[in-house]
Amino acid sequence: MARKSLVDVVADELLDRIIAGEFLPGSSVPGELELSAKHEVSRMTVREAMKTLEAQRILSVERGRGTFVNPLNRWASLEAVLRAASEGKNEGAASIQLIELRRMLETGACELAAGRIGDADIQALYGCVAAMRAANQVNDLPAFVEADLAFHDLILHASENVFVAVLFEPLHRVLEKRRAETSAVPEIQVHAIAHHQNIAEALESRDPSRSREAMDAHMQQTLDDLKNLVLGVS
Repeated sequence: MARKSLVDVVADELLDRIIAGEFLPGSSVPGELELSAKHEVSRMTVREAMKTLEAQRILSVERGRGTFVNPLNRWASLEAVLRAASEGKNEGAASIQLIELRRMLETGACELAAGRIGDADIQALYGCVAAMRAANQVNDLPAFVEADLAFHDLILHASENVFVAVLFEPLHRVLEKRRAETSAVPEIQVHAIAHHQNIAEALESRDPSRSREAMDAHMQQTLDDLKNLVLGVS
């Protein structure tokens, strides 16, 4: 792995401070002199680090006024957004938006997979459901999450659309963390097992509409469980 430049290190440290809530959206960040003293680097290094974050639309420079933090929905760096979703303070909102994204992509992927999935992958899906049941019975959360992720990964690849897999790959770390948080609730595991069984049966029928509806029902249940059993909101 290539060693990060000093500019990249400072940009990462400043991004960490933004994600931690030290600088809120709309607020200004300190000037070059203060930041150079804080990070023990030259003003030129700070200037280049700020340019890096500006290029990613994390910061906006307003001539004569200063440098300001943009709201998350304006950021242009997927890596930075994922870091904010993983480490930021507003994790509830991030979790809900992640399910909304999954719903848009995974229902379509499931519909495509219905016409393309092979018998071996169907059996693998049932194997994942069996593994989820077994993990649930012995309260093995890591094994449950692993089987859950493997189930969805099979469907994404069975869609045979290369863009779907590419879009989901960067999300894997965040998805794994979110699954571990929600699946720690026993009732959510029970709901998930039932929906995964329904999805596998729908795909086995090779019916695109039924498959899409089964995945959509799973996403709705996941969203409801997150709000009601994890976040405590209606």
